[in-house]
Amino acid sequence: MLVLLVLIQPGLLIAATKIDDIRIEGLQRVSADSVFAILPLRVGDTPSEALVAQTVREIFRSGNFQDVEVGLDDSVLVIKVAERPSISEISIEGNKAIRSEDLLEGLEKQGMAEGRVFQRATLEGMRRELARQYSSQGRYDATVTTDVVAEPRNRVAIDIVVDEGKPARIKQINIVGNRAFSDQELLERMELRARGFFTAFNGKNKYAREKLSGDIENIEAYYRDRGYIRFRVAAANVSLGPRKDSVYISITVEEGERYEVAAVNLAGEVKQEAAMLERAFLLGQGQIFSQARVTATEELMKRLLGNLGFAFAEVKGVPEIDEDNKTVDVTFVVEPGKRTYVRRVEFSGNRKTSDHVLRREMRQLEAGIASTELIERSRVRLERLGYFEKVEVETPKVPGSEDLVDAKFSVTEQSFGSVSASLGFSQDVGLIFGADFQQNNFMGSGRQVSVQANRSRFRTNYSVSYVNPYYTAEGVSRGFTLFARETDFDEINVTSFSTNSWGGSVIFGYPLSETQSLRFSLGYTDTEIETGQGAVQEIAASPLPFLDASLFPGIVLEPGIAYKVDENIDFNQIYTPGTSPELVLTSAADFAVLEPGFVDKNGDNFGVFTLTGSWRQSTLNRGIFPTAGVSNSLALEATIPGSDIDYYKLSYNGQYYWPLSRNLTLRIRGELGYGRGYGGVDELPFFENYFSGGIGSVRGFESNTLGPKSSPARIYDRSSVRVGPTDSITTYITQNGELLSSGLDTTPDPFGGNILTEGSVELILPTPFAQGSRAVRTVAFYDIGNVFNDACRSTQINCDNFDAGKLRSTVGLALTWLSGFGPLSFSFGVPLEKEDGDETEFFQFTLGGAF
Repeated sequence: MLVLLVLIQPGLLIAATKIDDIRIEGLQRVSADSVFAILPLRVGDTPSEALVAQTVREIFRSGNFQDVEVGLDDSVLVIKVAERPSISEISIEGNKAIRSEDLLEGLEKQGMAEGRVFQRATLEGMRRELARQYSSQGRYDATVTTDVVAEPRNRVAIDIVVDEGKPARIKQINIVGNRAFSDQELLERMELRARGFFTAFNGKNKYAREKLSGDIENIEAYYRDRGYIRFRVAAANVSLGPRKDSVYISITVEEGERYEVAAVNLAGEVKQEAAMLERAFLLGQGQIFSQARVTATEELMKRLLGNLGFAFAEVKGVPEIDEDNKTVDVTFVVEPGKRTYVRRVEFSGNRKTSDHVLRREMRQLEAGIASTELIERSRVRLERLGYFEKVEVETPKVPGSEDLVDAKFSVTEQSFGSVSASLGFSQDVGLIFGADFQQNNFMGSGRQVSVQANRSRFRTNYSVSYVNPYYTAEGVSRGFTLFARETDFDEINVTSFSTNSWGGSVIFGYPLSETQSLRFSLGYTDTEIETGQGAVQEIAASPLPFLDASLFPGIVLEPGIAYKVDENIDFNQIYTPGTSPELVLTSAADFAVLEPGFVDKNGDNFGVFTLTGSWRQSTLNRGIFPTAGVSNSLALEATIPGSDIDYYKLSYNGQYYWPLSRNLTLRIRGELGYGRGYGGVDELPFFENYFSGGIGSVRGFESNTLGPKSSPARIYDRSSVRVGPTDSITTYITQNGELLSSGLDTTPDPFGGNILTEGSVELILPTPFAQGSRAVRTVAFYDIGNVFNDACRSTQINCDNFDAGKLRSTVGLALTWLSGFGPLSFSFGVPLEKEDGDETEFFQFTLGGAF
């Protein structure tokens, strides 16, 4: 308790004429000026018992002191105070259900924080409030204890120890009074559940007062949306078990009668807009009354009026109940207010991005009619840029005006590029070393600039690119790319060959509408192919055998020399003399002429000019990790005159996001591709083939392994054979009449094809440890797809024209995290449809950016 001791004699106060001075003693942290400011007595005043009592009250009221003594020393008023201790530290232990940050924030709002004056009454009140909060969560056995530890220099440390106990489990939920709907139908509307098999995993049998209130609202809405306008919950009783670990809930309902809609009317000063608003009615005569439809109609009417500039329109659906006929007349009363205009469009939060980058995305113009549709479209366009984590908009009234508003857009910027030296890892390409400068919003200008130098196990890449999305004010984009790369495809599960290529392109984009655009690209690529001795037969036919010249009559043998058979020689004319018993000969049948490979027919160096045209349509709600909308793209790439080889590729990519609930979204993805040569080229160049399998494709199969496979090279062992005392020739080794292989790897490699078919169905799930985060996405997936070829060679393995029966499919779970150094993707996939020879992979991952 606080003790008030006034050391002053009434007689002395009355005898004193005036106060010559005031002295305050005992101050440590509180300044003397702050005390003088609250004193009712001043130097020169004549003291009285009333003034002294008032002085004591004012000092105590400040809350800084726990004891006050007032006395007179001659004509000097002496005030002795004892300051309350200050709080040096607050520690909280044992809390899990409520975060420490939230508890400390609550304490601070009550005036209790480090550095503040300690008041025990505040601490006790907070202890009781905290216990009440735990009770509302069903933790009836929770206890909260506090300990105040005195420290030097008039300070205290406060220790709060929480024993949260265990939440009470719901043993039973009873619903009384329901006739129209069964207990099961109503219980399905509730989040809370009585104890069952799945509640051990989802925790829905843990009682919480807030959840029960929400469930009661759900039941009320369920009835009122089905015509029971008089429905109400008469009582909701919660009984606690004897050990405070179980709860019994009883809900008593009064259903009332079911009502139909007799008429729907419109009222208000909306003569010009009446026809439009009446078309927005979502319920009509003869229908069962639904409060949800009334509310939806109100919102739709507000939006329609907002699009016409009535930003502050009010719409209220008023039901008039006819008890005799059990019908309802619904009248929508509209108060449109004045038509409003936008005075100013303002932006905040864009610390790096220039205002003009945001302003050019605006569809709502200053001085124009304030349109709800145009303002929302402007907000969505800002989100689609991918520069901002969040975009919000408000339309407050301009002070002093009834028809002017400001459109205020608030953005939260996120990382839109990087300057780094990086180290990454991909399961497909191994270690990735790189030095990157990449900005999608270069210096806040909205332009895309990228300079990359990367090296991995299979590729060395150097590239520069630049895109100005607003080359003209109308939204025409322009850009260019330059690149040089060396690639060894044997390192990523693709047939053995390597390419050296360089080139560049110029790109132009043209907007067609808010959601559609065209893009054209003119490029040049110079590609040099290196095949090597082990190149597969589809790329280069295996070298024709080296035969001994003695096999051909009339040819003079030079000892120690091996001759390559000319391709024009008729192998059926081979003559086999038996003059030398040491000479090992083979039959002509072993040397069948092979079908020429692509390089044999077309060469190994190509300069190609390509013209690409693409159409894209997107209504996605976000640039990164969207949750709603549709995206479609169609592209045609074709070589043009002046190229060393002619081909074309037609590709389609589409995805659809459908929100199922607040936390679940369905995504459907499809990708198709077809390519072919023309102008004397009868096949798509093999280095332009499509591949399938792996993350981003058909998960659960090794990367790029699905579809046609190559035919291994035919290389045979040779040996030097003596034909005389000092002479020898080179010939092939046979065993039982069969040529021996040179020992090269004869395992078929994926070769790709000119037809691609892929699809996915994904259920986007809430991530348990990162709910609400836009940087993490978890999905359950079903993938299907394969690669085919309509120009298969006779020697190729697993090569088929399109056949739906040969599509591969998998199911599994996948997670992607947009980390600070690039996307991290993890996938667990199990094949459903597979065949012998398919290369499956249950766990797949990519760390860092693969290129």
